[in-house]
Amino acid sequence: MTDLAQPARPSRRTALKLLASTPMLPLGALASSSLLSGCATGTGPAATGSYLSSSFTSMAAPSLANPAAMATTTVASSLKVHLKDNTTQNYKLAYQPFFVTGDRVPDGKGGTILSGGYVDIRNQPIMDRSVPGKERQMFSDSPDGTSLLALPNANVPGIKGKAVFAVVQFEYATRDQAGVDAYGILPSPIAVLTLDQDQTTGKLSLVKYHNVDTSKAHGLWITCGASLSPWNTHLSSEEYEPDAPFAAESAQFKKFSKNVYGDETRANPYHYGHLPEVTVNPDGTGTIRKHYNLGRISHELVQVMPDNRTVLMGDDATNSGLFVFVADREKDLSSGTLYVAKLGTGFSIDPAAEGARLSWIKLGHASSAEVEQMANTLKPADIMTVSKTDPGDASFTKVFYNGNANWIKVKPGMEKAAAFLETHRYAYLMGGSMGFSKMEGTTVNIKDKIAYSALQNIQDSMVKTGKGWNAASGIALDKPLIAGGIMAHKLAGGQKDLGGSPIRSEWMPVHTKALLIGEDIAADALGNKANPEKVSNPDNLKFSEKLRTLFIGEDSSTHVNNFLWAYNVDTRELSRLMSMPSGAEATGLHVVDDLNGWTYIMSNFQHAGDWIPALHGKVQAALEPLVRANYKDRFGAAVGYLTADPTSIKLSRA
Repeated sequence: MTDLAQPARPSRRTALKLLASTPMLPLGALASSSLLSGCATGTGPAATGSYLSSSFTSMAAPSLANPAAMATTTVASSLKVHLKDNTTQNYKLAYQPFFVTGDRVPDGKGGTILSGGYVDIRNQPIMDRSVPGKERQMFSDSPDGTSLLALPNANVPGIKGKAVFAVVQFEYATRDQAGVDAYGILPSPIAVLTLDQDQTTGKLSLVKYHNVDTSKAHGLWITCGASLSPWNTHLSSEEYEPDAPFAAESAQFKKFSKNVYGDETRANPYHYGHLPEVTVNPDGTGTIRKHYNLGRISHELVQVMPDNRTVLMGDDATNSGLFVFVADREKDLSSGTLYVAKLGTGFSIDPAAEGARLSWIKLGHASSAEVEQMANTLKPADIMTVSKTDPGDASFTKVFYNGNANWIKVKPGMEKAAAFLETHRYAYLMGGSMGFSKMEGTTVNIKDKIAYSALQNIQDSMVKTGKGWNAASGIALDKPLIAGGIMAHKLAGGQKDLGGSPIRSEWMPVHTKALLIGEDIAADALGNKANPEKVSNPDNLKFSEKLRTLFIGEDSSTHVNNFLWAYNVDTRELSRLMSMPSGAEATGLHVVDDLNGWTYIMSNFQHAGDWIPALHGKVQAALEPLVRANYKDRFGAAVGYLTADPTSIKLSRA
């Protein structure tokens, strides 16, 4: 999110481009199509060689010399694929949207449905009545987490090639038609898209849009990043968990409850801040369940490790922690053990520094069912006493929650409830290193056994003079780095928690060090406050095993346009692939190395033209009318994927 602590409405940005002319085809593997042979160099056609390696050619950042390029998603990068027969294939990259939110799209029943549209707990449309005479269903301008998958028994009418599916969630709506802030007051929709995959070109075409019924999960709260589980389900998120002890004082939570239930007091804050999981059905519908036992934190993008049990979680908050959940059984998150990391000495954001060891504190073991039961029956005062002022009582412990001092005391026998429903406060109480600021996307490099976490910014609780800083966290930086960075965690097995009990995982982070960091600068001629040739405010992360590439999407309050980057972990080459509409955030990043032979990079964006005066002051006047014309007067945002123009790409021989 953009707010560098935790805003009333964070800024989220995505990567998509509306191109209306030449058809664009997906990233995929080098096939025996004659379309590809003319582009190859070397002694034979591209299809005679199998995949060896690849490299991206970086694009320049757009400028006011071409304001149209700044006001939409612009792609001017390329991919070179190297084959084992010493030939190469060059591909010009481009972007293909499925829709812009607010479009009417096919419902698979002969009719249409509003993309990104909001519904209440009864699945009835939530209407925007803010402008008399212009009443309409509310729809999101903030698509986020996306998963692309295939099912062996898919059966959807209208498919000419092969059916594949995308699950897309919509984080929030920025404003209503009257311009009133709507962040966090609407239940997040989530949809299954049925896509027709052309087996000649790999192009994906939308044939059906299905709204998932979230009523049994109490509706969804601010769904942010997402990932595809190894067992082919969509792992969603609910970030910025409502502060349960003070929810009755929250105007935001009251409005959310009113929109969901028609009643300001009915929504239960303990039902939100969890991990929803969506299962796609062969007919293009989907079902959802929430897992209540992975900690009630500011869930961002999670990563399940290859053991199908270990879950590394982002925690997008000030005074956030690094959390891991180890499930009891493979491919089943319904029960398991929750851990929080404790940093050893040496934490640094200098990539040349050695870094710090990570050890693990067990917070508790629980099933989702028992935590849900506690959520249904317990009130915050049943679990712990929380004061925002010092009670002058030695039985209370001072902790920091979202940058603010709290004094807490857990009620007798309520340790498990505190661990899973008041996770941030309890993890601090138990000695976890709760000093990170906005630990967002996570991903894993399986071959090297390294995980990556994005720190969207590095300030406040990470800095000795910052809000929420505490020496016990093991993080003590001298100054902030607003541009943020990416940490790399070495993974290993054979670990014990700090209580001496074995941890049943071979994929626990045991050491962390900086991989890439941004660079704060004085505002340049365009207004950038971070070096535009480096990553700034990283958010979404995805790693491609085949491409050996870490893909990085920005959520920046320091770049005038946010970018999608590719970082090759072997060559250490950083390449800019896409530029988002100015004011928009790159979201929905998902990379699939092989889906029926094709490779895809999914990407969305949020809230184009969400202007920050101190950042966009030099460009807003020129770009505002263009952004409004491109994206439904700033109410729309695109969902789609990065592809190639005019031919598709394959990374392995067909």
